[in-house]
Amino acid sequence: MNPREYFEIRSRRSFLRDCAGGIGTVALSQLLASEGRAAGEPSSPLAPVKPHFAPKAKNVIFLFMEGAPSQMDLFDEKPELRKWHGKPFTPELTKNLKLAFIKPNATVLGSPFRFQRFGQCGMELSELLPHLGSCADDICLVRSMYSEAFNHHPGQLFLFSGHVIGGRPSMGAWTTYGLGSEAQNLPGFVVLSSGVGTSAGADNFTSGFLPSTYAGTMFRSSGEPILYLSNPKGISRETQRARLDLLRELNQEHQEQAGDFEIASRIHSYELAFKLQMSAPELLDFKQESPKTVESYGLDRDETKAYGTNCLLARRLVERGVRFVMLMHASWDHHSNLESGLRKMTAATDRPVAALLKDLKQRGLLDETLVVWGGEFGRTPLSELRRPDDPANIGRDHHPDGYSMWMAGGGIKPGQVIGRTDELGLKVVEDRVHVHDLQATILHSLGLDHTRLTYRHQGRDFRLTDIGGEVVKKMLA
Repeated sequence: MNPREYFEIRSRRSFLRDCAGGIGTVALSQLLASEGRAAGEPSSPLAPVKPHFAPKAKNVIFLFMEGAPSQMDLFDEKPELRKWHGKPFTPELTKNLKLAFIKPNATVLGSPFRFQRFGQCGMELSELLPHLGSCADDICLVRSMYSEAFNHHPGQLFLFSGHVIGGRPSMGAWTTYGLGSEAQNLPGFVVLSSGVGTSAGADNFTSGFLPSTYAGTMFRSSGEPILYLSNPKGISRETQRARLDLLRELNQEHQEQAGDFEIASRIHSYELAFKLQMSAPELLDFKQESPKTVESYGLDRDETKAYGTNCLLARRLVERGVRFVMLMHASWDHHSNLESGLRKMTAATDRPVAALLKDLKQRGLLDETLVVWGGEFGRTPLSELRRPDDPANIGRDHHPDGYSMWMAGGGIKPGQVIGRTDELGLKVVEDRVHVHDLQATILHSLGLDHTRLTYRHQGRDFRLTDIGGEVVKKMLA
């Protein structure tokens, strides 16, 4: 090949590349417009986006109780179980149960805890939840949740991504994709963790096939919020800024050539990290909080300090415009030591959760902040005894066919109980609420139509609620 032929080929390739880029830009603008996003949208991928309709909530705080809390020991009293205690159910009652470890002929376990009525609404809650009980008139308790997943990892994936297979975007990622964020110097989706760790781990807050900008950012509750956030010794802020400016120019040039969304995400991540160096330390500085507030969250008590810190951080994050905050607290997986385990978990979380609701309400933030509490499924009314020589070791197996969650705040009608399970807690008999229904209702409170919040991937449109889900109108104010 002579030089003239080479330059002609290169020229044709350059033309086709540039032409394809132009055609691609036109196609992209049409796709963005179909999703309600203007082709000339702001450079920040997390810039606030107009919702489908007027929202009731602006932010979400999801209090995820990993491991599946026992609904019949906390929210859904079943006196009939005490009559059956120590006896097996008939085969007709248990033939369709989905059980992970025990057999259908296991004996019944009545709750060792008493319930009482709270608030003007008279909501019945366990003696383990006295602080939440003082907020009964502010919450909507759903006793009729159900799911198809009955093991932890797929159950958590189903709750947060709408599917039992990994690789799908999480609820927080869908929310920031649909609405962006009002936070200027913080991520739009923040994750706080306490306890012994979650089964699905980062899959609970992944961006999946969405651009990585929408993934949750894990914060630590003490020390540096994010490791390696500080500059190395000898590197000034001015030097860091100059380096980022050069990286930005190189990445923008690459993005113009490649048209890759991930390059925009990379640029945004670098810029956000630079801003976090200034904003994150202030976020964790509780000196501005009154002693009364700090005490109410239980930061002065060993058993509540870790979760109380995360609850207080959650309030401070939504104050600063963070769109979605997830608090993961593990583990409620009480196959053994149910009674002592529940006492420990509620002692750690009940006071901080109530303090969060009251603090949000006192500051006028509860009306615009949706608070959700729950796990991936519930626990069976049948007992599990992994050590027959130690009756105190008794626990409960997984139960996806009827369990409880609650919501409060923006767009939710408070002081009510929705749904009912049968007298033995085996299945839902009134107002069944599927996981997809819960997801649709959360998005609705944020002003998003779950059927329109889609992302085209591998040739088809995906959504958080997959192909199902209905807004639960009884939940709405």
